[in-house]
Amino acid sequence: MSTARPSRSHYYDSRSFYDEMFDKDFSVRPHYDAVHRFFARMKPTELLAREHALNQRMMEEGITFTLYSPNQSEPLERTIPFDYIPRIIPKHEWETIERGIAQRVKALNAFIHDIYHGQQIVSAGIIPRSMIVSNTYFRPEMAGIDVPGGAYITASGIDIIRDEKGRYYLLEDNLRSPSGFSYVFKGRTLMSEIFHDLFPSSMVQSIERSLNCFLTSLRTLAPNGKRDPFIVLLTPGVYNSAYYEHAFLAQQLGIHLVEGRDLVYKDHKIYLRDLRGLRQVDVIYRRIDDDFLDPLSFHPDSLLGVPGLMNAYRAGNVAIANAPGTGVADDKAVYAYVPDMIRFYLGEEPILHNVPTYILTRKEEREYALEHLHQLVVKETSLSGGYGMLIGPAATAKEIAQFADAIRKAPGRYIAQTTMQLSRAPVMLGGEMSPRHIDLRAFALMGKDIHVIAGGLTRVAMQEGSLVVNSSQGGGVKDTWVLNR
Repeated sequence: MSTARPSRSHYYDSRSFYDEMFDKDFSVRPHYDAVHRFFARMKPTELLAREHALNQRMMEEGITFTLYSPNQSEPLERTIPFDYIPRIIPKHEWETIERGIAQRVKALNAFIHDIYHGQQIVSAGIIPRSMIVSNTYFRPEMAGIDVPGGAYITASGIDIIRDEKGRYYLLEDNLRSPSGFSYVFKGRTLMSEIFHDLFPSSMVQSIERSLNCFLTSLRTLAPNGKRDPFIVLLTPGVYNSAYYEHAFLAQQLGIHLVEGRDLVYKDHKIYLRDLRGLRQVDVIYRRIDDDFLDPLSFHPDSLLGVPGLMNAYRAGNVAIANAPGTGVADDKAVYAYVPDMIRFYLGEEPILHNVPTYILTRKEEREYALEHLHQLVVKETSLSGGYGMLIGPAATAKEIAQFADAIRKAPGRYIAQTTMQLSRAPVMLGGEMSPRHIDLRAFALMGKDIHVIAGGLTRVAMQEGSLVVNSSQGGGVKDTWVLNR
């Protein structure tokens, strides 16, 4: 039989980590009972056969992510490590997460509008003006532009973690072009097919309607309320690390997958070149960064974007999702002020809380952080994907010294955060359960309402003891189940 209940010494440290499946006394948490019993009665040969079938399907369908490493001369394309023990969230916990995500996205959207219009939150002294104008992602070109439907953040990915006491915290906001949607839907499809005998007893909330919600959110952006808008997904191309996702979403949403060279600007409008001539584009779901959208407005050397796109956008003839300039709100220093945004714009208290964060432009907080770097996590404010980070408890003295020098030279480029003991969940390795740290990327879609995809994507740090879950750093994923009751 498979070893579904590993030894206490092999698996669990109840003093340091919260485990999603096992309680401190090593009993199985009630909402995991059916899944635990399912794997406990499976023979190792059957598990290996299903694992092989799953990996084979991922290879056949090209479910990949490209890794870039300074130690490699060429990028490495590989299948995403997918663990088939699902992460399970009880209904009452998810309802709190869902409300907290919707509240946060609503406040962030209001902040972005304010920053490009009246800047009332700056005038009120809540956020320093210098933090906005010096922000890498602040786009003066967006000042005064009223975006379609007032929706700057059509699609967002909000990262959530759990501490050693089981409390949820919001770790990061991804508002420019968050990735991971495809792994949510493909993971569910693969699990429902290869582990079809596990689903009926689990009463899992469906995610099928979320793709329709995604398409509806894009449709609501159409200029002049056009009822049947022509929508395209703008990709950097096949060499992008998330190209599989771009192709998947375009296919599932029924929209055209295009590159910048496929589009042309004419008479303040954007057109797609096809065999029939030119077809006007109403909505662009872009998966390229602001800098490369339009060489006439941003990076002049960009070959990925569309010359003149911003002119068409300002004229109100095309919508862009997410709107240019949304990155001003997912800067890691601005993150620290989101609870204040919720109070300022919504008049509410935050439902979910931030990880305690130190703003290093503040002298007292900087001095504290410099003295305690060995205990903290330091992040470069403009980077994502696990890059530009120091994890103090795991760092060498040399690495800590290098970050200390960098902080002293440019404190505005960094934040420091309390090191959180990320919760763990079991992964199956060689027929045995083994603990790995996880987080949760929750996806929200903004149209007339805010729809949060049930469960989102659980990301897994596949290296034992690692806290880095990002796919770009070798992390894996799990299907995430929200129970119906």
